[in-house]
Amino acid sequence: MKILLSWSSGKDSAWALHLLNQQYPGGVAALLTTINEAYDRVAMHGVRASLLQAQADAAGLSLWRVPIPNQCTNEKYEASMRDACARAVAEGFTHVAFGDLFLEDIRRYRVERLEGTGLTPLFPVWQIPTPDLARTMIASGLRARLAVVDTRVLDASFAGRDFDASLLADLPPTVDPCGENGEFHTCVYAGPMFRNPIEVEVGEIVRREPFVFRDIKPCLTPAALFV
Repeated sequence: MKILLSWSSGKDSAWALHLLNQQYPGGVAALLTTINEAYDRVAMHGVRASLLQAQADAAGLSLWRVPIPNQCTNEKYEASMRDACARAVAEGFTHVAFGDLFLEDIRRYRVERLEGTGLTPLFPVWQIPTPDLARTMIASGLRARLAVVDTRVLDASFAGRDFDASLLADLPPTVDPCGENGEFHTCVYAGPMFRNPIEVEVGEIVRREPFVFRDIKPCLTPAALFV
């Protein structure tokens, strides 16, 4: 078994990695992430590519970047993913894993697109109750910050906050504790899936209605300051 993990930079894919490491030690061989080529950031989450690379390094895994245009059509996205799947098969991968929790249409879409590719889908966190999952993540030592907030359902002040017990207590009852309906997206900087924590700092706020993005930046080490 050789697993390629779809990596969003957020807590759900990070927790999927943690569970896969427990179930199939050594099975995960690479992380796959779509990158907005115009901004050099993770698509949807807006996380810097430099922080994404720091996550892969902390996990001890290679990173596969799939560049997509800023205004990416579904056809272009699917073509890029087909190329990634073909590469995976050529390099001996047998499975692709996802951090989906309970959205049936998303899971069905992934299963259908993988048919005939030679890759089997895995959903290690599927249907874990999200209130329990959120508390388990936090208790395990997973640390993340909210990188994106949908202001239609959550106040902009949540952007940049730590994903912790205090945040869970402050979430409106209509918001899923893991943000599975797109209420927020996170960026992980520590946890049992990493060999070491990543030092991060919170930067500026960018508004692209209805979303608010909070820049989560990796802190420069003294050596990096002179590179």
